[in-house]
Parts: sequence; structure tokens; C-alpha cells
Amino acid sequence: MRMTSFLIGLFLATGAMAQDWQAVERVEPYSVQGATGLDIYRSIGERGPKLGVARVIAHTGFKLTWTREYERQGNACVITVNKPKLIITYTLPQLKTKLSEPMKSRWDTFIAGVTAHEKIHGDFIKDMVKEIEAMSVGMRVEDDPACKKIRPALQARLGELSQAQRARSRDFDKVEMSEGGNVHQLILQFVDPR
Repeated sequence: MRMTSFLIGLFLATGAMAQDWQAVERVEPYSVQGATGLDIYRSIGERGPKLGVARVIAHTGFKLTWTREYERQGNACVITVNKPKLIITYTLPQLKTKLSEPMKSRWDTFIAGVTAHEKIHGDFIKDMVKEIEAMSVGMRVEDDPACKKIRPALQARLGELSQAQRARSRDFDKVEMSEGGNVHQLILQFVDPR
């Protein structure tokens, strides 16, 4: 019984350590206006966040910094602490025009769907940060007493995880925005609900 209590306590403590950070999520709105779905969608096209040369309806960005502690253990270097500070920013349209029904309901459905889509991108980012935390705490590089080799080794692994997160987001967008996808349907129902 004592051993079981100890193991449960150890499990809970370990789980708490892995979850002792929270992402800060904020919305950065941009103003759009119009009386019809098409007018509002055009306003989004004119004012939406720029990605490359094109404007998009919404965007999810993030800033990620770390508090790390490296420790020499014998002739090796080990990461003993790797705590993230993650700020996720959702750039979303904010309608400045007062709408009446049924246009108001169409807008509410559209913006709820777009927001839900962006929140999934936010979840992908949080998953990546959890993966980074899991792989890096306890990371060990032998023959590195000055803790110089561990940093490039860590950066290489971080690059792989970052690329995987970007690919996951691109694949998700491809499905969502393809003909018949959720975002494609949201746009059609908003602009021309027939």
C-alpha cells in the first residue's frame, strides 16, 4: 500500500512538473466592415493579415522562449531544466458593422468556425512545445564538459520538431481549405448561403 501511494505521488508530481506552464493566448483583431457576406469578405481580403504576398482571413502566430539550465555531470552536459514561455496570437477579423438577422447569424457562424480553425493551429503549437520539453529535459551529450556541443545538438532536434509542426499545419490547411473542406464551406455559407 505504501509503495502504491509513493508511485501515485511520484506520477502526480511528474505530471505536475510537465504541466507547470500555460500558454498565453491572445487575440489581435483587425477591423472589417460591410452589410453583406460578399462585402465583408472583400473587406477581409483588403485588410486581413499578410502571409507572403497574399492576405488571409486569419492567422495564428507564436513567440516561444525558454528558461534552460545546463549541468555538467562528469564529462557530459545535461539539460536539467527547460521551461517554455509560449505566447500564441490569433489574428482574427472583427466586424465593425452592426448587422441584422439573418446576416448576423451568418457572421456569428463564420467567425466561430474561423476561430475554431485557428485554435487547432494553436493546439498544434502547444503539442510541439510539449514535444520539445519532453525530448530536451534530460538530454545528455557526452564529452561536453563546457556544455558547448549540447546547444547545436538541441537546435538540430528543435529544427526537426518545428518543421514537423509546420507540415502538420500546412496539411491541416490543405484539407480545411480544399473544395468541400470546413473553411471552404464556411466561406460559401457566409458569402452565398443559397
